[in-house]
Amino acid sequence: MSGPARLEIACVPAFADNYLWLLHAPATGETAVVDPGDGEAVLAAAKERGWTLTHVLNTHWHPDHTGGNVRVKEATGATIYGPAPEAEKIPGIDHELGEGDRLSFGGEDAEIWHVPGHTLGHIAYVFRGAGFAFVGDTLFAMGCGKLFEGTPEQMHASLQRFTDLPADMKLYCAHEYTLSNARFAAHAFPGDAPIADRLEAVAKAREAGERTVPTTVEKEIATNPFLRAKNAEEFAQLRAAKDRF
Repeated sequence: MSGPARLEIACVPAFADNYLWLLHAPATGETAVVDPGDGEAVLAAAKERGWTLTHVLNTHWHPDHTGGNVRVKEATGATIYGPAPEAEKIPGIDHELGEGDRLSFGGEDAEIWHVPGHTLGHIAYVFRGAGFAFVGDTLFAMGCGKLFEGTPEQMHASLQRFTDLPADMKLYCAHEYTLSNARFAAHAFPGDAPIADRLEAVAKAREAGERTVPTTVEKEIATNPFLRAKNAEEFAQLRAAKDRF
């Protein structure tokens, strides 16, 4: 478990490589789940900790992120939040969110960022004051999401937004893809010492069964090949190379 003093964050692994995040505010008793692809898993994890789910925060519509929405809502009455452009695809949604909206949770405010690319309506929940963000499938540790719906221009712009956040801000993405991403980064930037060092560290962590998420803005600026792209064209070339890797 990790997170700032006012909020607690717990990881619930699911499926082959998903991370479902529980966010708990001890002061208010509120508990959110971010992208509950597996409703039973998050309900069990919350119960084990003595937490009652009050919020569901969806970053985008894909079923491995929303498949447990209805189960959680039926069991707890939790309120479901998600991106307005994808509302018709998000089971049980109660509140639609978009760029510039704010979500109050546990005494902290989350800025809602529209970060299209992986999907057209994808959003991120940026808890600037608390020092972390839930970025879904837009940004991964040493990688980024596939462009299922968006354009290279959209994804490049979305990723660059994260580079303006504080260096120590923690980024909670939704999958354990870091080792394969690190291998590609080393392939794309041979001889790059920071990337080589991180690949070695990630390989050791995974061999030991440790997760590599969250990451930080500082780590991603230093070693994420997609954040190094100077423009959309360069990004598109890197993304196409990763898709073939």
